[in-house]
Amino acid sequence: MPSVDYQRLVMPLGEAIFTQRSIRRFRPTPIPMEDLRLIVEAAVRAPNGGNRQITRFLVVTDRARIREFGALYREAWWAKRRDEGHAWKGIDDIPPEEKTHRAAAGLADEMKDVPCVVFALAMPPGVANSVIPAAQNLMLAARALGIGSVPTTLHPSVMDRFRTMFGIPKDVAFHFCIPLGYPQGTFGPNVRRPTAETTFLDRWGGAVPWP
Repeated sequence: MPSVDYQRLVMPLGEAIFTQRSIRRFRPTPIPMEDLRLIVEAAVRAPNGGNRQITRFLVVTDRARIREFGALYREAWWAKRRDEGHAWKGIDDIPPEEKTHRAAAGLADEMKDVPCVVFALAMPPGVANSVIPAAQNLMLAARALGIGSVPTTLHPSVMDRFRTMFGIPKDVAFHFCIPLGYPQGTFGPNVRRPTAETTFLDRWGGAVPWP
């Protein structure tokens, strides 16, 4: 067992799960390196297929690199909107009722200023079912330390430049970009549909015995 004080993750699991939400507005306060290590140590302990441990994390805290990546991320975000058929050219074009899109566009503008970005990768390339649990562990551990996060992706049009920017070999698969930082504001509440609307019992469409 590495010498890492995992007992610092004292937040009850239920609280971490039920108060976790997508954080897209971050304070510029740097995250201590010991906290980043603890977050990654928690991530790699997630279940993974065959214990092959294919997940790799690239943790970026260098301000100049994050600023450079921020411009690439913004370009990628708007490229995805074009693929979706939107004619939006900037955040002011997004209708007010499209709150999630407006928040995500705000992150695209501010990615250059986040204190840390973690890239979840895989080597050798593999299916995401080994990377997803590790990414969730990472974000839950961050939540327990008062650090916000949100899982995001990139657009294919920027992938070659992304790999060149960080020296990532072509045989390493990209899965997630996860900005980390102390939130502007609070974590909660998160709003979810009732599980009775999204969960079935014994067969598709079978009602669960709770409201």
